[in-house]
Amino acid sequence: MKRILRVVKKEFLQLRRDKRMFGMLFIAPVLQLVLLGYAATVDVKNIPIVICDLDNTKQSRDLISHYTSSDYFVPVAYIDDVNQIDGYLKSGKAGMAIVVPVHFGRDVLAGKSPQLAVIADGSDSNTSGIGLSYASVIALNYARNIIVQKAEKFNLIRNQNDLPQVVAQTRAWFNPELKSVNFMVPAVLVMVLMVITLTVTSLAIVKEKENGTIEQIVVTPLHDLEFILGKMIPFTLIGMIEVLLVLIISVFVFKVPLRGEVSTLLVLSFLFILVALGLGLFVSTISKTQQQATMTAQFFIMLPMLILSGFIFPIENMPKFFQYITYFIPVRYFMEIVRGVFLKGDGFTDLWPQTLALFAIGSIVLSLSVYMFRRSLR
Repeated sequence: MKRILRVVKKEFLQLRRDKRMFGMLFIAPVLQLVLLGYAATVDVKNIPIVICDLDNTKQSRDLISHYTSSDYFVPVAYIDDVNQIDGYLKSGKAGMAIVVPVHFGRDVLAGKSPQLAVIADGSDSNTSGIGLSYASVIALNYARNIIVQKAEKFNLIRNQNDLPQVVAQTRAWFNPELKSVNFMVPAVLVMVLMVITLTVTSLAIVKEKENGTIEQIVVTPLHDLEFILGKMIPFTLIGMIEVLLVLIISVFVFKVPLRGEVSTLLVLSFLFILVALGLGLFVSTISKTQQQATMTAQFFIMLPMLILSGFIFPIENMPKFFQYITYFIPVRYFMEIVRGVFLKGDGFTDLWPQTLALFAIGSIVLSLSVYMFRRSLR
């Protein structure tokens, strides 16, 4: 135990001497969380639109006002030539265009069904898809108001409540206001924790190789497992401090509800940190330089985990082959744990499958790290 503590002390002394490491470990996670917390949102508002009213009647202007008065669209230009739309969409000045056809007002008064053209920039499929849905709903509401006004004019109904209606009572559980920040910030916590712990530990052993101190350590009575534990303990403590720091920012700055127990989150965060540290040590044992270790960690571990964890892309939308691969991604399980604790109030009884998966992956990774370290010394 004393030998492990000496290695731990040595690591803390190295961290204290490296001033840049302090900023990387404590300032960078906070900065990343704040930037991603505000920027990583899937809410779609204030879509810039260009409006082409070829009819210019009371009815067409009334329809356009339904779009411009909403929070979803912001008019950037009013044009009278359809050929000008292409320039606005290509330059990025507008994301959508609305074309009101000629005789729109006449057809509305005659009870016909005029066709409204809504054009979207499909290069951003998420924004354009949601924007087209908003545009369709606004057009349907406008058409319904026209029907009500005509019926009232001929005394067919006394008020809108006399019309037959089908009402869908919708509820959103766990995130009633459907705030994307409540969904994204817990995931950002996972990614920040993985990036910091994996990056730092991937340099741990390879730094000893570059400095030439690994040979001195080998000839000491220090056992391989003791050396690896001595390397992992400091970064485990730092990782837990980062969890607390990010947790405070998530709850008090972004107002993300924490419905589960803090103790559950801390215990399972500790388990994930061990997995991330094991991956970092594995990268460090197979790398010869710090640059090689950094590139390996970023491109062969962090990037695939970022894509396949469900952080950006829903796992259900992936091809079956990649869905099966995600079962070997530890970030996927910790992502489900963090979102479950924050939004659903899950406890250990609800999260035991994810906990068991993390434990199994962590055991394999740590065993492999010890084996590769011994082999690298031969």
